[in-house]
Amino acid sequence: MSGSAYLRYVALGDSQTEGLGDGDDVRGLRGWADRLAEQVARHSPGLRYANLAVRGRKAGQVRAEQLAPALAMRPDLATVVAGVNDVLRPSVDLDEVVGHLEAMFAALTAQGATVATLMFPDVGRITPLARPVGRRVLALNERIREAAGRYDVVVAETAAHPVATDPRLWSADRLHAGPLGHARIAAAVAQSLGLPDSDDSWTRPLPVDGARASALRVVGAELRWAGTFLGPWLGRRLRGRSSGDGRQAKRPTLLPVASSTGYTSPAV
Repeated sequence: MSGSAYLRYVALGDSQTEGLGDGDDVRGLRGWADRLAEQVARHSPGLRYANLAVRGRKAGQVRAEQLAPALAMRPDLATVVAGVNDVLRPSVDLDEVVGHLEAMFAALTAQGATVATLMFPDVGRITPLARPVGRRVLALNERIREAAGRYDVVVAETAAHPVATDPRLWSADRLHAGPLGHARIAAAVAQSLGLPDSDDSWTRPLPVDGARASALRVVGAELRWAGTFLGPWLGRRLRGRSSGDGRQAKRPTLLPVASSTGYTSPAV
């Protein structure tokens, strides 16, 4: 059904699909999945869209909590993006992670849905302190790509272009895309699906920023990031807590897609 009209789109995943970094919990979160739904709806006016993603969820939790509700909605388009919360842990079984993703790919495609996923950028290029995680992310990408190939899952190669690690695409926490990053992800998935009006403009680099930070400023920025974001994250891990504790999906049922979310979408 790639490139065709869709009637029911369901997004499964974690904080990136929920939309963290694009809006906030007061105004509401938008995110790449919402943006993709808006693009699909421009050519499929009857589209209904559900977003089951919840921040902090690992791949096994996405499968356990979101797959059955997604299947009950009988989507003809689904996106499945998870695994980063797994590789952020110091001990992770990548085969187990991809096993959960592959089970979701299998169940959704068996029901007739077009399924799309995406590749994760090397987080070590976004923040030097995350370099050990970056290697695990790249290994996860390779396994996801193989699993996707077994089920004809569409893969948006969002990590294949240098712009993916441009800091201007990322929010202050460096774990979630900012508005411009979410816009680029949506454009990448749209092109991979062959949607009308999609193209490769999302791959193009941003204008050159002539300002270069000194080594001292870079070190200072890393220390501020560690204190503001890394420290609290580690604290939650040590306490066995998650940012998604007690949270529910922001859009748990299929609803018509509004033409605008109420604030301006950045150019991609």
